[in-house]
Amino acid sequence: MVSTAATVKTLGERKVNWNGRSGGVNRRREPMAEREDIRSAWAEVLATASRTTADGLVVGTSGNVSARVGDLVLVTPSGIPYDRLGPGDVVAVDLAGRRVLGELPPTSELPMHLAVYRATDAGAVVHTHAVHATAVSTLVDELPPVHYLTGLLGGPVRVADYALYGTDELAANMLRALDGRSGCLLRNHGTVTYGAGLDQAYDRTAQLEWMCRLWLTASGVPGRVPSLLGPEQLAEAAEKLRGYGRSRG
Repeated sequence: MVSTAATVKTLGERKVNWNGRSGGVNRRREPMAEREDIRSAWAEVLATASRTTADGLVVGTSGNVSARVGDLVLVTPSGIPYDRLGPGDVVAVDLAGRRVLGELPPTSELPMHLAVYRATDAGAVVHTHAVHATAVSTLVDELPPVHYLTGLLGGPVRVADYALYGTDELAANMLRALDGRSGCLLRNHGTVTYGAGLDQAYDRTAQLEWMCRLWLTASGVPGRVPSLLGPEQLAEAAEKLRGYGRSRG
């Protein structure tokens, strides 16, 4: 959310101007970055981040994506367009938030990502500023269950209380909203979802945005009130949806 300076210091005292660059930066890699599991996970992080932009879930450098590899968290850096990142730009932190790989600063929303990994068995986290979901976050305390896909996220999706982005307060508010859920809305801010892997985390984000759009559309019909699903119906759907979106882990 907070843009970095146009010039970023890299390994070997080199300077890289991000204006007009594409495809990443040719850097001298640290040995850890050569590990196949890290290289593969970073490629998936970048692909997922680019997908959030292509699908209209974020604008510019807003939103962020992360994946866990053992005790490391690979996370998108702060303030750099995703199409300007490449294999050599990997950013990794430990679960305490200490940067252990890369030179670029991690996303300003790192506290939210780390909070999810510490509190759950998540393998990936996706945070977006999706338009319909953000709109819903300003209107209600919980997304009304207008569709059975509510079960995909563990039940009616709560709205976390507002707090300044990048703060421990926001991370704590998010965790309360995520209790028993795999996704939530952030008041006047956006969405957070997690999953076993990036495919599942992203699918949950996309479905949450779609359900928010559905509710806004239905509730906007003059003189009509959308029908909602009850707890038993949601529980039945949740059971049938168990494992949905985990095809690639």
